[in-house]
Amino acid sequence: ARIYGASLFFSLALYAVKVRAEAMQKASEAVPSGMLSVIGRREANYKFACLEARKHCESLGIENPVCEISNYLFPDSRVIAGHLQALEFLQENARKYYFTRTKMLPVSGAFHTRLMEPAVEPLAEVLKSIEIRKPLVCVYSNVDGKKYMHSKHIQKLLVKQVVSPVLWEQTMHSVYERKQGTEFPYTYEVGPGKHLGAVLKKCNLKAWKQYNHVDALEDEEAAEA
Repeated sequence: ARIYGASLFFSLALYAVKVRAEAMQKASEAVPSGMLSVIGRREANYKFACLEARKHCESLGIENPVCEISNYLFPDSRVIAGHLQALEFLQENARKYYFTRTKMLPVSGAFHTRLMEPAVEPLAEVLKSIEIRKPLVCVYSNVDGKKYMHSKHIQKLLVKQVVSPVLWEQTMHSVYERKQGTEFPYTYEVGPGKHLGAVLKKCNLKAWKQYNHVDALEDEEAAEA
């Protein structure tokens, strides 16, 4: 049965995710790359830091180096992805760029950058063979932080998302945009951890006051007891 509000049948969606994951893993193995979580002060200029990291890579003889923002999480928090040499340079020069904390993420590649371009075509091909419908509820794309409009729009942005930065902070602003005086909706984070709630608190404190966490594992354990 088709899941209410969904644009894809669940089994077909899982197949598309499998193709996407395998293609991205193959792209990751082609170049030593990774992702660096960064928290910076207000003075931090992430794009300038990435520019200097790319210049450093060029001095090492790396052609067309990649170092760019791949995730906008919340104010003063970014994930930067690219060649490992660029990320190491940023860690070594963190104080210069007003980074207060840097941490390499346990991933195998520079996701959401142009290093993932080899994964674009395989995903595009599988999506052409799958029926995509306009969702019955509002669904936002983190490519541009806006609502999906129609099936072709969904197909285009799902492909673009592989090589585009994740605009999570901007998406939060779009989802919770309200006229002054309008109450914010109740928000539920379902599953282990409260990471998305913490991000929401940083992006929109008023919306976060209507936030609740639902731990599905706790509910299952209570039911079994």
